Amino acid sequence: MSVMHLFYTQEINGSFHDLDEEESRHCVKVLRLKEGETVYLTDGKGRLYRCSIANANPKQCRIIMDELLPAPTLKSWNVHIGIAPTKNPDRLEWFAEKATEIGIDEITPVFCDHSERKILKTMRFEKVIISAMKQSLRIYKPRFNDPVDFSQLVTRPYECQKFIASCETGQEEELSEKYRKGSDVLILIGPEGDFSAKEIEKAESAGFIPISLGNHRLRTETAGIVACHTINMINK
Repeated sequence: MSVMHLFYTQEINGSFHDLDEEESRHCVKVLRLKEGETVYLTDGKGRLYRCSIANANPKQCRIIMDELLPAPTLKSWNVHIGIAPTKNPDRLEWFAEKATEIGIDEITPVFCDHSERKILKTMRFEKVIISAMKQSLRIYKPRFNDPVDFSQLVTRPYECQKFIASCETGQEEELSEKYRKGSDVLILIGPEGDFSAKEIEKAESAGFIPISLGNHRLRTETAGIVACHTINMINK
């Protein structure tokens, strides 16, 4: 069985596309693909083209769109995780990468009372997500939103199930017990020092239900992965 080589561009217009220099080098120098070989191109919005290489130039590889393939059936639920930036940004990048592979739809960094990091450069995360999207052969790119303060996020009108993963009492019900299969969901994951009592109260007032992600205290990025995986397994 041949390997599917997937490339990404924000927009697909016309009958051909020139890969940028980084993608061209990867295609020609790393993957050693040649003229006439088959590759695939997606816009991250559900369109997928079967293509062929017209000019295997490592600085500007041109591919021809041969066929628009049928779009896969969209899943009926949306997974949105609001997560506090970790002190070490590499850990949040790891979360974005793995959550993309698992099947997240939207990520919003949330600055909390106990957050140790209050500045976040988002461009790097877009590259991580695109790379993970291609590696896992996804044709829908997850949305990585600009960071917001906790109060801004919880007061927005979301039409979905809303949960906050808290370690406050240890008596919270499991996410798997509270989530309704097939529902859109927003789950808040706190910083290393957890949410403050004031934040938990504010979230509950806004309709967020406190939940547990298990019996053990998890790192922020691990908690995000567990939440994402739990929702997708329930809906499998």
